[in-house]
Amino acid sequence: MPGENLTRIEAQERASLVRTHSYDVSLDLTTGPETFLSTTTVRFSAAAGASTFIDAITRTVHSVTLNGAELDPAAVSDGVRIQLDGLQEENELTVVADAIYTNTGEGLHRFVDPVDGEVYLYSQFEVPDSRRMFAVFEQPDLKAQFTFTVTAPAHWAVVSNSPTPEPQDAGDDKKVWSFAPTPVISSYITALVAGPYQSVHSELTSRDGRTIPLGVYTRTSLAEFLDADYIFDKTREGFAFYEERFDYAYPFEKYDQLFVPEFNAGAMENAGAVTFTETYVFRSKVTDAIKERRVVTILHELAHMWFGDLVTMKWWNDLWLNESFAEYASTLATAEATEWTEAWTTFAAMEKSWAYRQDQLPSTHPIVATINDLEDVQVNFDGITYAKGASVLKQLVAWVGQDDFLAGVAQYFKKHAHGNTELKDLLVELEATSGRDLTDWSTKWLETAGVNTLRPELTVDADGTITSFAVLQSAAPDYPTIRPHRLAIGLYNLRDAGDGKQSLVRDERFELDVDGERTEVADLVGTRRPDLVLINDDDLAYAKIRLDEESLAVAIEHLSDIESPLARSLVWGAVWDATRDAETSASDYVRLVLGNIASETESTTIRTTLNQLVLAATAYVAPERQQQTAQDAASALWELAKGAEAGSDAQFQFVKFFAALASTDEQLATVAALRDGSVTLEGLTIDTDLSWELLISLVAGGAAGTAEIDAALAADNTANGGQFAAQARASIPTLEGKQAAWDSVFGSDSLPNTIVRYTGIGFQRAKDKSVLAQFVEPYFAALQQIWTSRTYKIAEYLVEGMYPAPLANEALRDATRTWLDANPEPAALRRMVVENLAGVERALAAQKRDAQ
Repeated sequence: MPGENLTRIEAQERASLVRTHSYDVSLDLTTGPETFLSTTTVRFSAAAGASTFIDAITRTVHSVTLNGAELDPAAVSDGVRIQLDGLQEENELTVVADAIYTNTGEGLHRFVDPVDGEVYLYSQFEVPDSRRMFAVFEQPDLKAQFTFTVTAPAHWAVVSNSPTPEPQDAGDDKKVWSFAPTPVISSYITALVAGPYQSVHSELTSRDGRTIPLGVYTRTSLAEFLDADYIFDKTREGFAFYEERFDYAYPFEKYDQLFVPEFNAGAMENAGAVTFTETYVFRSKVTDAIKERRVVTILHELAHMWFGDLVTMKWWNDLWLNESFAEYASTLATAEATEWTEAWTTFAAMEKSWAYRQDQLPSTHPIVATINDLEDVQVNFDGITYAKGASVLKQLVAWVGQDDFLAGVAQYFKKHAHGNTELKDLLVELEATSGRDLTDWSTKWLETAGVNTLRPELTVDADGTITSFAVLQSAAPDYPTIRPHRLAIGLYNLRDAGDGKQSLVRDERFELDVDGERTEVADLVGTRRPDLVLINDDDLAYAKIRLDEESLAVAIEHLSDIESPLARSLVWGAVWDATRDAETSASDYVRLVLGNIASETESTTIRTTLNQLVLAATAYVAPERQQQTAQDAASALWELAKGAEAGSDAQFQFVKFFAALASTDEQLATVAALRDGSVTLEGLTIDTDLSWELLISLVAGGAAGTAEIDAALAADNTANGGQFAAQARASIPTLEGKQAAWDSVFGSDSLPNTIVRYTGIGFQRAKDKSVLAQFVEPYFAALQQIWTSRTYKIAEYLVEGMYPAPLANEALRDATRTWLDANPEPAALRRMVVENLAGVERALAAQKRDAQ
């Protein structure tokens, strides 16, 4: 990792000297399993006589030719950068090098399918990794045309940003694909995907009359599970929605969506060639939450074709705008253009909770973050950049109006097509269409960190009439900004729903601007006090909310009776926030969840809430009660599973979370019986992936071991099977099992990214948490060496995944603080450790509250 960093100052200096025109990149993918031949010719203008460098992470540089002169590779290349001196006004540089395949999901990733032995490649370049495939000025504001020529095995498919050409035979069972030049784009959204991928093709008609070819690709061994028709349907819905709302036709020639193995993220917005994690190819049953998330992801990446690819940030400090806009736009499109009409409820349950969690960490930062170098960018793919940013855009839309917002966005695309921009360029257009001055809004929302808390203050007379009503706003001491909010207040009352049941429904809604520490709401004075007052109804604002005492009592008693899924999600979120903030008892939260989750209708709300249940039971409840609480929760979840509708999403999730918490002999026997079929639930199929989850439960509980894992892997010798097996082995509850998991990832740098990640997941699952105490000292002893010797993504998986967080005790807290005191650098590594520490400190505070 050292030497691979690029600072903002270096990028600014280089951009002041260089203007890139074009790249011709020739790749030979037939030279062996470790390296490939990369030949790059780049044409660029420069200040005459200037010196600069080009990025190229290589194993061997064979030749460097600048304006016809041969340079000594040993003198000008260090394997990361190539020094360029004595530039002319117009320059041509050719670099011939051996580049390195990776197994970390960064650069050109190489995967061998255990099913059939076939090789699959895909590129992943954001943030700084196109330099791992070809020589490049690796920064987003040096855009150019890219022309790729690829030599590969004749039976492969080869896909890039431009339409795939008819390959030419090159002999020796090889072919050459010569792609047409791309439009002017940034290097991080160029792409190459190659291998014996299977594909399905279709097309659509753009608003400007062009026919846009569509392709969906996956590995041969997964092709039977690919639901291409559904993916095409969502893609067409997204195209129609965006082309109308953005008032701008799709800016590229074709649109391929490629599901690739061992992918670190959800997807990547390569222009016209979007890559997705192949976990979105469903070989087993998945929750409705995952199905919906796939649709949001498809539409998120499609939104990037305009926002990010057509118009690109100048530097990575505006990464948030790329991701926040795509997250906002994709949720809007999902809710309005697809069958997933409750997408904003999902947004509240998942994105908002992520944002609030991230924004309360010591490492929180303004949405417009200070990005000094590439390492700063890497750690900022977080809940601020994605979820808070999207939440704040939603708040901005509520303030300026959706029509004016989208009109401003459309003007932004027209004015800056194929260029690079900064935040101010968008704000100028939004001010013009909305008539609002956004200077103060931008300062308070985008340039300061922290989340505000909103709560109602009301008085009522003897007749139940509201005599005063105000919204109080507070801020954390470290981040004291009081912000303007556009929000709604909902008034809910209980109604007879028949059959002895009640329904909590909204009778009135008031929308208003809240600003300052106290905002009087005169419209509510003189009205009858409702059963429930819900601040931030419809979830327009970005703020934690608290309920008044009477509303909280009604909400808790009648949570399952709240008619609106979004309102329920807001109440779930408010109660969880209070639990995380140690204002209310974690034990009470566990009881609330188990008493109300059965009637929840939204899959993502169920998933998010049950994950929070597990965290509360295992980390936030007082330590002396944690084991019993987790056992009781597991038993309750099994009863909920038995009582759920046959074949329902709720039944499926209750079984999965039962398995995650099962620990007693009786519970583990039930898990085993489910897995072997001696116990059944109507409508529940124990398919391949669920069988693995049940096996991992048994292994973590000490009721199965290596022999059962080996047998399961032999039956499912696939990429997914290998990942599950790694998780299962790391879940072995003994000290020897945990040590083996530790040694597998710290003792070798050969494991691929997904195996490292799944090993961490299993390592943190400990029936007896005390076994992890053995790894506190080795963890901190290894950090600096891991940071300097591994790629960023692998280092991240180790720093976060192998931290013995389940201990959640004072000894771990103190050891973490000691390391931080002794290690002032590097900043990105410190940030990860600071966030680990924050999780422990929050758990300790919650435990103390629960013990009261």
